[in-house]
Amino acid sequence: MKTYAFKVMVESDDDRWHAYCPKLEKYGAATWGRTKEEALKHIHEVVEMVVEELIEDGVPIPESLQEEVVVFPESRVAVTV
Repeated sequence: MKTYAFKVMVESDDDRWHAYCPKLEKYGAATWGRTKEEALKHIHEVVEMVVEELIEDGVPIPESLQEEVVVFPESRVAVTV
């Protein structure tokens, strides 16, 4: 089991917030929320779904420069404050 930490972007878009994961955006890892917190919650759910689908389909999970994706060989909890 590995833990992946993906960089996400959250941007204000008039009356809502747009969130996406640059490394997984081509697989549909983008969403929105009425608040920044809601957008972050949604992108977490979307990234989890995308990674699960990639694993099920046998598609390699993108890894790259550490500022984009960090892979840990053991389980971890990621917290953003």
